[in-house]
Amino acid sequence: MPESNLDFRSDNVATVSPEIMRALVEANSGTDASYGADALSDRLDQCFSTLFETSVRVFPVATGTAANALALSSCTRPYGGIYCHVDAHIHTSEGGATEAFTGGAKLIPLAGTGFRLDAESLEAALASAELGRRHKPQPDAISITQATEAGTVYRLDELRRIAEIARRHDVTLHMDGARFANALATLDCTPADMTWRAGVGILSFGATKNGCMSTEAIVVFNPDLAEDLSYRLRRAGQTWSKMRFAAVQLLAYVENDLYLRSARHANRLASHLGAGLARLPGVQLMAPVEANIVHATLPPATIAALSANHVLFFDRGGNRIRLVCRFDGSVAEVDQVLSIARRHLSSDDDANHAA
Repeated sequence: MPESNLDFRSDNVATVSPEIMRALVEANSGTDASYGADALSDRLDQCFSTLFETSVRVFPVATGTAANALALSSCTRPYGGIYCHVDAHIHTSEGGATEAFTGGAKLIPLAGTGFRLDAESLEAALASAELGRRHKPQPDAISITQATEAGTVYRLDELRRIAEIARRHDVTLHMDGARFANALATLDCTPADMTWRAGVGILSFGATKNGCMSTEAIVVFNPDLAEDLSYRLRRAGQTWSKMRFAAVQLLAYVENDLYLRSARHANRLASHLGAGLARLPGVQLMAPVEANIVHATLPPATIAALSANHVLFFDRGGNRIRLVCRFDGSVAEVDQVLSIARRHLSSDDDANHAA
């Protein structure tokens, strides 16, 4: 790939954080026990319990899909129902993994503004679930994405409202935190406030998008779920033999607030990019920029000009594009994108006036 490319396709394209890489190199010395019995893995529960201000169990996994599917499998029966937003990653982009690992549970997608699950729609869906009717999936879980696929963020009052609905209907609230740190940086609250204090029972804790090499985690707040989950992880091939190399990434990621510093930088870049695009004629933001993602509609010729000038992005069709800012991105890269768009729109405007 040419070095001149400006890569905004995804935060998955990013490098590994230097701090994470150093931690891996330091861990790569001598021998230690396997399958999570090593000294580094032994530190995980205490480290994350300190981070979340409550006792938790932490299970490293290889991917976000594994984290979501296996976390939900621990709280959902094969005939259960899982309520999520219609654009949730578990519904649109994980190849039926949740259905597979739950043994057949049904995802029940619901509409919601701002790409967030709407409390009223959720309440109505659960109220009409027909408990005890064997023709229908039985409610077991609600899954919310924080930050959402569009980069919008649930506020704490929204989280608490959804959690209250979950409590009343006796279902588990799962959070897909693929961009957990980006949402946390936006809300400027504690990890505890955004999870178990709000009513979250189990969390898919994202790390790879924000600087780790190859690991995510499932953080369990409800202790009743942990034992069953440990067996599901082993059966799914997610109990790593050299677990210390997963553990050390997670430890380095959260210690000294690396995860927050990295997320804040990516968020600032997205805010700068979104504000710059919004000022251009013919450009409209599809959602407020609340994390590290910008969704926008642009004139077709402007989209073509960005591509011609080596700007990489995700084309959603219909003149809509998604640009994702990374922890290792720079203000200079964002300014180049804005300059290309501005220059193209200005030349178009001049041509129209001349005509």
